[in-house]
Amino acid sequence: MSNVIIKTTTKQIEKMKQTYSTFLLPKKVPYTSFVAKKNGTTITAYTSGKVMFQGTNAEKEAGRWGEAQSAAKKNSKSTDLPPDLPHLSVLGSDEVGNGSYFGPLTVCAAYVDKTKLDLLKQLGVRDSKEMKDPQIVQLAKILKETIPYQLLVLSPKKYNEIQPKYNAVRMKVALHNQAIHLLLQKIAPTKPDAILIDQFTPEANFKKYVQSEKNQIQEKLYFVTKGEQYHLAVAAASIISRASFLEELDKASAELGFTLPSGAGTKSDHVAAKILQKGGLPLLENYAKLHFANTEKAKRLMG
Repeated sequence: MSNVIIKTTTKQIEKMKQTYSTFLLPKKVPYTSFVAKKNGTTITAYTSGKVMFQGTNAEKEAGRWGEAQSAAKKNSKSTDLPPDLPHLSVLGSDEVGNGSYFGPLTVCAAYVDKTKLDLLKQLGVRDSKEMKDPQIVQLAKILKETIPYQLLVLSPKKYNEIQPKYNAVRMKVALHNQAIHLLLQKIAPTKPDAILIDQFTPEANFKKYVQSEKNQIQEKLYFVTKGEQYHLAVAAASIISRASFLEELDKASAELGFTLPSGAGTKSDHVAAKILQKGGLPLLENYAKLHFANTEKAKRLMG
């Protein structure tokens, strides 16, 4: 069973829809232009411009429309993944906030039983980067009531306390490992067919750091970049993580009385300078990851 994704234009998607007109499925899936099934291959065209082919003839069917960006070709480690991964019961994990100066680091592990895959597709679960923030927050609420998950939120203040000892990678390793461990306890005695981590560091590096953790997860563990394209469990984890990050950023903004931006651009420098003027580093450390270069830039802005 193959899973192939291509990126195309709106005009091309309309042409595809006409070509597959006799194979269109009546079900309505959010954020899709159409869903069709031909000779055992399901074709899902998203409004974002991506088209996914799933089935035994996926690569051949996708090849009719352009250069296929097969998941197996995107990542050399993907050949180590379990066969038919998109259709298995998987526990996936992802994090949000690592690259943002303001706000927490949120990590979520989510378990998606194979019996829930169709439901999540109908809900519109996909790469959170393709979704707008209001959609993410709304979908996260539904997911929390639909699938088992474990969310960990590391506040900026706590982040700053442990950052001298834990570098950013080691911090994420610890959080992913703990979230997975806690979720495995929640769903026990059920065991996932695989545990898929959205890769943020080489596998060897992850395993090196995880040796320092109390509850080491090592069985059925797989790593792949852009994990949301390989299984909906990672996509769901990403959505819940992102929603939590946004909610925490909103709370912090309400406390301060002005908006805290995500990311680490020049806008963050100016907002940080404003916080420094208001309460110095003791106040800023409650809202920002101080080791970012933005802190020194903010100090310079203050003169």
